[in-house]
Amino acid sequence: MPAVPPQPHFDALCTLLSPFQCRWYPSSPSWMPLSPPQPLFDTLGTLPRPSSMPLAPLQPPFDSLGTSLPPWDDALRAMLGFASYYGDHMVLQKEPAGAVVWGYGEPGATVTVVLSEDSGLIVMKKTVRVKGPSGTWTTVLDPMDRGGPYALTAGQGSENVTLRDIYFGDVWLCSGQSNMAMTVLQIANASRELADAARYPYVRVFAVASARSDVELEDLERIDLPWSIPTAENLGHGNFTYFSAVCWLLGRYLYEALGYPVGLVEAAWGGTPIEAWSSRRALRACGLPEDAGSPALASGISPHRHLSGPQTPSVLWNAMIHPLLNMTLRGVAWYQGEANTFLHTDLYNCTFPALIADWRRAFHAGSAGQTQLLLPFGFVQLSTYRRQSPDDSFARLRWHQTADVGVVPNARMPGTFMAVAMDLCDERSPYGSIHPRDKQNVAHRLQLGARAVAYGEKDLVFQGPYPTRAVLEVTRDLLNLTYSQELVCRQRDTRAFEVCCSTPCGWVPAPVVAVGSRSVTLALAGCGTLVLALRYAWAEWPCEYQSCALYNTRGLPAPPFLLDALPVGKIPGRSEPAGGRELLLLPSSGFSGGI
Repeated sequence: MPAVPPQPHFDALCTLLSPFQCRWYPSSPSWMPLSPPQPLFDTLGTLPRPSSMPLAPLQPPFDSLGTSLPPWDDALRAMLGFASYYGDHMVLQKEPAGAVVWGYGEPGATVTVVLSEDSGLIVMKKTVRVKGPSGTWTTVLDPMDRGGPYALTAGQGSENVTLRDIYFGDVWLCSGQSNMAMTVLQIANASRELADAARYPYVRVFAVASARSDVELEDLERIDLPWSIPTAENLGHGNFTYFSAVCWLLGRYLYEALGYPVGLVEAAWGGTPIEAWSSRRALRACGLPEDAGSPALASGISPHRHLSGPQTPSVLWNAMIHPLLNMTLRGVAWYQGEANTFLHTDLYNCTFPALIADWRRAFHAGSAGQTQLLLPFGFVQLSTYRRQSPDDSFARLRWHQTADVGVVPNARMPGTFMAVAMDLCDERSPYGSIHPRDKQNVAHRLQLGARAVAYGEKDLVFQGPYPTRAVLEVTRDLLNLTYSQELVCRQRDTRAFEVCCSTPCGWVPAPVVAVGSRSVTLALAGCGTLVLALRYAWAEWPCEYQSCALYNTRGLPAPPFLLDALPVGKIPGRSEPAGGRELLLLPSSGFSGGI
């Protein structure tokens, strides 16, 4: 054991304890123990830790509130330990990938990592040398089948640290802003959801504490919730703290479908734009300067109340995502975008695909190729904010979330899936209408996409109907749309569909005349034969709760769209519809002239 370095105001008790067990309280001022006195190592060489402490003795220690404690002396960093986000109860990624395990040790020393069953039977053993001057070691476990429990031990000389109750399953990262940060305590039917937590002991949860940094960090500075078995207390710790309701419900639904352990990692911060979560590489790809994209971003302060979190480019990537890159992941869930309805809205069609591509490359490289390069990436399309708002920034942002295509996956966003949420409005939410409480439907729609895209479940319908063909009936001033799925019309909203009949666009309603099994007929009063564009559900608050115009038979809403309509003309081998003119529907990216 290295000697504890002298510290000011150590009281008599703390001189006998390590810095792992004492915290400096400036208000006293004094050092106080965080737990009852105990020897630093037990007879097996395992570091005893109170349950509220992180499981990595070589990281900046944390108290139960995720507060950073005094910095480590360089000599102490030579001690053996796992990185901050490894701990008892954790889930490591199962086969076909190998789980990356890393930590700290004496530079140049040899660390032996042993995975064993509860009975003590050794499953595998890895030997790795500690790199200098960083003092870190990294190894990749052989691919493991789902299940557990296992013990994971790192040994260096006479020291060893053991993590217990380890399971192998699928690990999902959940990130974004406040709608991802909303806890199970805040959602609809919260009491029942919290009471159900005990039924899912193999869905394990971990929460990164909010932190920002001007440089890319190697490890987390703070942790809100170490790896834990779910309880009502840690799923409903408080408002916008931990644990994320969307993340928890997604993991729970996946567990019910898959039947094996799921590990959930939350890294979210309310009121934050995508620029703060993007690396400098990703921002450069979209022509954004690394230091600032606007005065608000430059200062990290915005006058808008929905930009309440850090806005400085890359600071959350640096502190909350970059430290996780060594983790082997199965997928990502993302709920963010509200902040960008007030900031760089029309760059989101670049910044979002760029973030996805950059995170994929970074997690693939950081995990030594174990996290797949086309990492499945799911996201929630924005819900609602203000009823009858004339502003269309929410509608534009929803469109940009699909890279201006309307549906995912697509060529610019392969391997992605989307939960449409524009019909889940909640005007009476005590947390503001921008924070709807129905997170169950959000997570249900997400897990359908995950099962179809990430897990390749065949014939699973995971998104709503989308138009595939349009025929203009010139003599009757009607537009007939053909859809990809069987339709259910829940509301004949006269403003659900709008058409553009002039340049610049003056959008006019196109009321629904008839709805067939897979068709919708719209009236084009005043348009005549000129239809330049068509849009659907293009509003900040497009409909009442679960009452948008069109759904499929499984209750999934048709997503919003903005489509240019071009005459097809005569196509060889294809006859013109009798009494009509076929229009080619193309995704529109034009936002000038009123679009």
